[in-house]
Amino acid sequence: MHDDDAALALQALGWILGDEPRGERLLALTGLAPDELRASLDERATLAAILSFLTAHENDLVACADALQVPPGTLSAAAQRLEGMTL
Repeated sequence: MHDDDAALALQALGWILGDEPRGERLLALTGLAPDELRASLDERATLAAILSFLTAHENDLVACADALQVPPGTLSAAAQRLEGMTL
């Protein structure tokens, strides 16, 4: 796992959780409770799920990329690496 990918996923999570409905959608789609999410932030699968959540919703992907000042493709590539599909 690239440390940069993990850091990017955590930054993306901060952006996601900045909007309550979006944060609730993340929890609903991942099936994680808030405590479970917090406890698993050092796990590759959780970090991948955070970025995959964004890649599944183009509007969120683009908005998050803008907020983090990275190209959307950077988020997508990090998601793929975290999922084990290296680029």
